[in-house]
Amino acid sequence: MSEGVRRLLWASLADERPRREVYWLSLMPRTTVTAIGDHRPVGDIAWVHGEFRRPVRRFVEAGALAWQTGLEAVPSHYDWCASLELCSLVTGQVADYARARGLRQAVVTWENDQYQPLYRLPPYRQATRKALDADLFICLIEAARTHLLHLGVPTERIAVVSPGVDTVAFQPAPVAATEPVISFVSPLARNKGIDRVLDAFAIVRQRMPEARLEVMGRGPLQSLVRGVAAKPSSGVTLLPAGDVADVARTLQRAAVFVTAPRMTWKWNEQFGLAYLEAMASGLPIVTTRCGTNHEAVRGDNLLVDDDVEALAAGLLSFLDDAEHRAKVGAANRQLVLAENELGHQSRLMADAFRAIDGL
Repeated sequence: MSEGVRRLLWASLADERPRREVYWLSLMPRTTVTAIGDHRPVGDIAWVHGEFRRPVRRFVEAGALAWQTGLEAVPSHYDWCASLELCSLVTGQVADYARARGLRQAVVTWENDQYQPLYRLPPYRQATRKALDADLFICLIEAARTHLLHLGVPTERIAVVSPGVDTVAFQPAPVAATEPVISFVSPLARNKGIDRVLDAFAIVRQRMPEARLEVMGRGPLQSLVRGVAAKPSSGVTLLPAGDVADVARTLQRAAVFVTAPRMTWKWNEQFGLAYLEAMASGLPIVTTRCGTNHEAVRGDNLLVDDDVEALAAGLLSFLDDAEHRAKVGAANRQLVLAENELGHQSRLMADAFRAIDGL
């Protein structure tokens, strides 16, 4: 430690999304964070430019077949090294870097499946084995703790800290939406269910022709959404992906938030930060039951089967009842303030580090 300040080096993954894990760590008290990666991070974080070697681009983030090319050359004037997910190749590198220099290692994880197929495939298998010796595991969902215990990680090295959301940036509109506007803010990919949402919304429009669906995001199904939105009668608007302020404004225009995740061969919904942002904005949620998203979607929100009719019925139940909509939205706001306020959750992360290093 340097003058009572924890010094942490974060090794970014390829395609790592901004304002997430490393940003939350940077808000921990008495901690300075440096990130190495190919994009400058958001927040008060020092940056070391690093490149990735990536033979193929089939998978993203933890599943990417990609590793840092300059990590070994980074001076070791840190106390901790950290990265995202056990199976990422970068985490395997971090384990080697920390061990060679006598530093502590932390792994931040969302993983909710102890049978994750990547754990059995080289070179992910080797990275996972190295990661299991880390000093600290920050689990962002309760299911991640269960999965680590199954893998043999001792309880004393595990801390569960739910993710936080900026409740100042995301807050209810001054005047609640009165128009039947539904918001989808998520990647435009099959696993997030935009195709299912479009089909459900078509049913909603049959019953409520004035209803509108605003879609914000980008991804492989963007052309599908663009094609539907091009039809004047569809009621669908495709918005460009935006920053935090853009997302917040989009949510404030809405009456209900919707997604429809479904599992893939190597992924199941873990939590869903978009839920927290919508809940902080005072919106009720309608979504499909998938993985462990029940950890985020609590209270009187609707978790329905992966079925177009069920999604449509859930959306109409909120659009038809403004009083119920307002009640659920207000409860969502209070729930997020009590359990997911960003500054508080970052302080809980600092407590987890303190239990190991005493700072």
